[in-house]
Amino acid sequence: MKIRRYLTTAALFVVTSLLALFWLFPLYWAVKTSLVSESQTIARPPSWFPAHITFAAFRNVLENSPIVIWYINSIVTGLIITVATLLLSAMCAYALSQLRFKGRSILFWLVLAGFMIPLEANAIPLYMLLNRFGLVNSYAGIILPQLAFPAAVIIYKRFFDDVPQDFRDAARLDGANDFRILFQVYLPINWGITWAIAIIVFIVAWNNFFWPFVIVTSTDKMTIPVGITQVQSAYGITYANQMATAVLAAVPVVIAYLFFQKRITEGVMSTTALK
Repeated sequence: MKIRRYLTTAALFVVTSLLALFWLFPLYWAVKTSLVSESQTIARPPSWFPAHITFAAFRNVLENSPIVIWYINSIVTGLIITVATLLLSAMCAYALSQLRFKGRSILFWLVLAGFMIPLEANAIPLYMLLNRFGLVNSYAGIILPQLAFPAAVIIYKRFFDDVPQDFRDAARLDGANDFRILFQVYLPINWGITWAIAIIVFIVAWNNFFWPFVIVTSTDKMTIPVGITQVQSAYGITYANQMATAVLAAVPVVIAYLFFQKRITEGVMSTTALK
């Protein structure tokens, strides 16, 4: 039995290591490509390690493209989408979980339906609606359609359902209204879930390419994913410049995840312990 357990553990370790290498190799290749000259990116046979490291591609992108503006656009729109989505999702989930009103079950099924319908399926009517309101090629046009995040509502509702009813009753006896109960009782108890949802929403908003590509028509309003296509249009097929732009686009998301990873894990564990 000990030998079988040892062999099973060793096999799982080997398989997991191979999968990790398979997942990390494209990231390594992108970073490696961004750190070599353009002539080395098309060398045959390809080299697995850079012979001469250079930051010319990063310098070229930073100096000759509006990537700083794209950064600012992505950060601003991502933060606004994240904060607004958390507020709207938490209030909607609290109403579906704790309040009793006519049409509550119908509204919940509509949220589930929205969870199953991708944004791409509604792109044409959304564009026509925003065009009627004059929001094409605007930050509001980028932000508003991304505020609907049914997954966040469903996750919040699930955890709000598990909060003991005594907490709400005690807050009611103290004269608290539903807004105070939500923001001073339910959200602090589920703070770890809020952090987790915030990171997910921000990453999704940061990486969203389709909708900003549809709604934005000017370079100064573009976000990072859309701006990467402009780098290719400006420089042609230049792999070093494209990979440098992709690496620069990924850095904030990686930093945000690494910075909040511990807090997300601790919050989820504390919420699970409460349940």
